[in-house]
Amino acid sequence: MTNLEAKHLKQQSARIRATLLKLMKAKGGGHIGGSLSIVETLSVLYGRQMRYDCNNPHWPDRDYLILSKGHAGPALYSALSVFNFFDESEIYTLNEGGTRFPSHPDRTKTPGVDATTGSLGQGISVAAGLGYALKLEGKDQYVYVIVGDGELNEGQCWEAFQFIANYRLNNVIVLIDDNKRQLDGYTKEVIEPFDIVEKMRSFGFITERVAGNDEVAISNAIDRAKAVSDSAVCIVLDTVKGQGVPYFENMKDNHSVKLKAEDNQAIDEMISQLEAIYKEAQ
Repeated sequence: MTNLEAKHLKQQSARIRATLLKLMKAKGGGHIGGSLSIVETLSVLYGRQMRYDCNNPHWPDRDYLILSKGHAGPALYSALSVFNFFDESEIYTLNEGGTRFPSHPDRTKTPGVDATTGSLGQGISVAAGLGYALKLEGKDQYVYVIVGDGELNEGQCWEAFQFIANYRLNNVIVLIDDNKRQLDGYTKEVIEPFDIVEKMRSFGFITERVAGNDEVAISNAIDRAKAVSDSAVCIVLDTVKGQGVPYFENMKDNHSVKLKAEDNQAIDEMISQLEAIYKEAQ
């Protein structure tokens, strides 16, 4: 990857993050923490790795993205608007009656959404089935699935991982957002996850951990995953809940936030910083 390409990805991350913050401010809050932690991953997927057509979201030859941690829907909507699936102004109807943008993704409503998610644990099974079907059909498409570390409390995830590993579905790229926190607190205090990398390896996945705020590292890890020919693959993203916004990184309860005046002030300051990054990147 050239320095210019890396700079462009950083620009796209800034745009997604700024859009997400503006959306959360406009709606008075929402699932901020876990949305912010996947911004760089979304930037890499739509900015470099995925095959898609924003003017034809149902293009049969596209790659698929399944956001298993569906509560991060606002991040996905922000990314889709940045990459021209629809105009940014539309996402501000989030959660309103008749909206195309429910709090959790719905494939029947939103252009660019490939799977309805939100009931945690189910997205991995959807990815497994889709990847298996593509293999049977001899297709060269990829299925990317983003799963939360807290979501791994669900047994269904591990059943699906066994299936993916057993059938060596190297076309399913599992991305685990290891942001260390979930709804009820820190993951190690709710249910100790131990070493996620080693657990995935023991399930039969070629696995590596990368910095989840580094677009180049994420993209390079995906390139390495795509080079694997006969094994399931997994990338554990070492992230921080509220990533990229210190104010929310340091907030004790940042899973779903009801914004106050001081929160909005911090958001405005961060948006200004992100816009400066975007302008400098141009």
